[in-house]
Order: sequence, then C-alpha cells, then structure tokens
Amino acid sequence: MLSAQEIKYNLGNFYGSQGYYEFSPLFSRIYLSDGTKYIAESCEAYWLMDLIANHIPSIGDDWFAVAKLTVKGSECKFVIEDGNGNVIASQDIDFTDFPLDEITLFVERGDDNWVILLPGEH
Repeated sequence: MLSAQEIKYNLGNFYGSQGYYEFSPLFSRIYLSDGTKYIAESCEAYWLMDLIANHIPSIGDDWFAVAKLTVKGSECKFVIEDGNGNVIASQDIDFTDFPLDEITLFVERGDDNWVILLPGEH
C-alpha cells in the first residue's frame, strides 16, 4: 500500500475522468471513475466502494450525494449526505486500515447507472 502522503499527492492528478469501470458483479450498474478506481486499488479500499454501493438505495430519487469517510485511529465513520449537509445514511466501522484521515467522494446518477467519483472529477 502506498503511503498517505503519496496517495494525497497522486489524487491531485485526477481532473475529469477518461474511463468508468465496473467494480463488482453484485453492483453491475455502479461504476468507478479513474480516481475512485485509484483509491480502491492504492488504499486497498474496494470495501469502501461496496459500502457506498450498499447505501445508494438510501439516496432515493436524488441524482447526487456526497460520501464521506472520516478515520480516527483504527475506527471510522461513514456518512452519505444530500450535498446540502443533510445526512441520508451513516455507519460506524469498528476497524479500518484506510491510510487517509478522510476522503470525500461524489455519487452521481446518470439514467439507471451510478458513478462514484472524486470531487475533482465532477
């Protein structure tokens, strides 16, 4: 796994997205952008993408949401908001080795598909 400093530095290279990737046969209509694929691979965090995908039904009819993960020690808090600071869903996680103190990702609907992306790729 890369260091937190290397990952943060590399995240600055993602503007827009050239590709979208299916990440799980369980979530065939949910795609990762280049940046979120990088997060999943470099942070060994496909579990985070699964977590977001599991909470997408909570978004309801909205087309946009913000997913935030905040790490404190070996525990973390996951929250999905509506983009205006209103919490849609949250979950406490008892153990994580996620290397960053926090990450914010956007979740957007396009027709029947969803894309998880970095804010800079929006």
